[in-house]
Amino acid sequence: MRILSLLLVTFALAPALGAEVDFAHEIVPLLKQKCGNCHSGTQKEGAFSLNTREELIAGGESGEAIVPRKPSEGELIARITTDDEFTRMPPEGDALTAEQIGLLKRWIESGAQWEPGFTFGEPLYEPPLKPRRPELPPAVAGRTNPIDRILDAQLASEKRPQPEPLGDKAFLRRVYLDLIGLLPTPEERAAFLSDESPNKRTKLVDDLLGRDINYAEHWLTFWNDLLRNDYAGTGFITGGRTQISKWLYEALVTNMPYDQFVRELIAPPTKESAGFAGGIKWRGEVSAGQTVEIQFAQNVGQSFLGINLKCASCHDSFIDRWKLKDSFGLAAVYAERTLEIHRCDKPIGENAEAAWLFPELGQIDASASQPERLKQLASLMTHRENGRFTRTIVNRLWHRMMGYGIVHPTDAMQNPPWNADLLDFLAEDLVANNYDLKATLKLIATSHAYQSRAQLVTEDSDNGGYQYAGPRTKRMTAEQFVDCVWEITQTAPTKYDAPVIRANPNAIAGKDLALGGHWIWSRANTGDAAAGETISLRKRWKQDEATDQAYAVISCDNAYTLYVNGKKVSEGDNWLAPELVVLPPLKKGQNEILIVAKNAGNGPNAAALFFEGRIPGQEGTEQAVASDASWQWTSQVPEKNGKFKKKPEDWAAAVIAENEKIWSPRVSGQLTNLLAQGNNASQRMVRSALLKSDFLMRSLGRPNRDQVVTVRPLELTTLEAIDLSNGETLANLLHQGAVNLEQREWKSPDEFVTWLYNYALSRNPTDQELSTLSAAIGDRLETSQVEDVLWAVFMLPEFQLVR
Repeated sequence: MRILSLLLVTFALAPALGAEVDFAHEIVPLLKQKCGNCHSGTQKEGAFSLNTREELIAGGESGEAIVPRKPSEGELIARITTDDEFTRMPPEGDALTAEQIGLLKRWIESGAQWEPGFTFGEPLYEPPLKPRRPELPPAVAGRTNPIDRILDAQLASEKRPQPEPLGDKAFLRRVYLDLIGLLPTPEERAAFLSDESPNKRTKLVDDLLGRDINYAEHWLTFWNDLLRNDYAGTGFITGGRTQISKWLYEALVTNMPYDQFVRELIAPPTKESAGFAGGIKWRGEVSAGQTVEIQFAQNVGQSFLGINLKCASCHDSFIDRWKLKDSFGLAAVYAERTLEIHRCDKPIGENAEAAWLFPELGQIDASASQPERLKQLASLMTHRENGRFTRTIVNRLWHRMMGYGIVHPTDAMQNPPWNADLLDFLAEDLVANNYDLKATLKLIATSHAYQSRAQLVTEDSDNGGYQYAGPRTKRMTAEQFVDCVWEITQTAPTKYDAPVIRANPNAIAGKDLALGGHWIWSRANTGDAAAGETISLRKRWKQDEATDQAYAVISCDNAYTLYVNGKKVSEGDNWLAPELVVLPPLKKGQNEILIVAKNAGNGPNAAALFFEGRIPGQEGTEQAVASDASWQWTSQVPEKNGKFKKKPEDWAAAVIAENEKIWSPRVSGQLTNLLAQGNNASQRMVRSALLKSDFLMRSLGRPNRDQVVTVRPLELTTLEAIDLSNGETLANLLHQGAVNLEQREWKSPDEFVTWLYNYALSRNPTDQELSTLSAAIGDRLETSQVEDVLWAVFMLPEFQLVR
């Protein structure tokens, strides 16, 4: 059955192998050099123009110039390879080399991809900058959602039918995967299908968007890609890169308004969001186009404006209007040094001056300090009159939900949209809803357009240009695939790598969670603690079992450094802002918490430490390790690595501060809420978006994230398909999953197969599927047979696609 699974995934999802061709840097210069004099701009020798893809394909007097995916057909390849000197092209100058001919053949074979909107002639379109709120067409047949009103009018004007509606079962699976990245459980599926209320789909959308943590951990993948954030990889080991994980998670789980979100990334108010602007400091010498400043320009332009400044970071762009000075001007906003402009890595003798790309909205004061310049840039980026900013993000959300951008590709916002009214309405609706991205997602998800059957797409569907005909099928992300396998097989790991607290700090009801810890120090009366007085406090205890799900809250007046089993975990210097920390794995047997506590101030003042850890146990129990008189203290302080030069011999019992009211009334509420957050987080399945990438996720297309990634490949390559079907990681998961599922009480193989299809595909198996898989299992479920059935279902294109 593993062989069958491999064939299914390989031939159903994988395109032909072939090196990717760079249209902008390989094809454009070649066609311009060899064909442009006679066949571009106003020149149309033989009635043939290559100004646009459509004109290139159409050819001229001699017939079609190219046939996408068929390089052996069409006049272009025939003319550049012929030995006839009278028909060979180009008629003057050197013939194309074998390498150049091979490049053109590969480009045609791959579908003759073309940057939408690009032309060898004069630019045909310049996108508007300022926002516009279009007038909505009348609603037809009760379809009142603004998206439907706009699209129904377009389809009517083009005399094309509306897409067919999507049934409840398929809609349920689609909207779960799109909004929270998980599958509906069989119980959730049954409840939804039995609901006869007319607004049940809207209620479901509201419910899914209201699942703050599920929502955040699904969309974390999208934003990690877009903001090139990760937990390991390029730059982290050398200190040349910092995460924004904690800030990003909290921004998503609290649904931070998008304009504020972007301002905090461009002009970070704290170091928590500074990693995006900071880019990657590469080791050793780098080209001028890889400096931190140029990365800033490229990343800001691409992520928030859909502008490709990478070409314009080396030379004036071949495919749009952006110039070298535009890229370096934006880079100079971030620069804290004189930035010399380089063309193709060679200095041109000019220095860049900080400048904004759209001066009609305002300009940067180049003489201001760097922090002030960044604030000015953040303000200009989110300016109410900057329609490019809002159009870019709603276009990305539309693409994510519908499978094809209103402007496509999404990083080419200089291209004309296929429906300008739709794009402009969504952008203005985002502003009207205070930049609430969930409001945009709800508007899309509750439209008939989203709730329609997926368009049937062929290789030639877009040769004449895109025409809306419903959503397009999407491939599961690596994280969606892994999460869904974990969800069904109950094989999710118990720990994660992202340094985040998995809870919404704005939605914690922790009033019933009583604190058990006390404020402690070396003596009861701490009012005379000297400024700078430093002590070490410790707690040792034995664990019956190892665990990696413990968490704790800590506050110290005034500063602390926390070590657990010799490992530094956290530090802080503001007792009014307690911290919730995830503790490293605790081992079976003896464990130790060591805290270096330091007083501050200009003279004697009260000092104390509060710590409370919670350690999940078996069957929902929880053990507390809290600061009290059982702790010990010493006047000796360890080295920065948490180890003492000489083992202290003066450990003494810690003492509860006699006046805890100095601290408790001001921070107890915070401490309680933080504990509730930790408790909430420990009850959830770990999501793959919180883990470092592994072989399986890389095989499924998770990128390295050392550069901005806005769209992952739609198709699985042949090599990826082979890796997926033969990788040890997935094989081990499915084996353990089979063990877990076998232990459940199933009445029959039919019941198991039906349950699996309900969960994985949101439908019942057909009679043939049921009989085939049940027969493969036999009279009773055993691990090997269950494992084979899991392979068969998870390798189905139907499972791996969001239809």
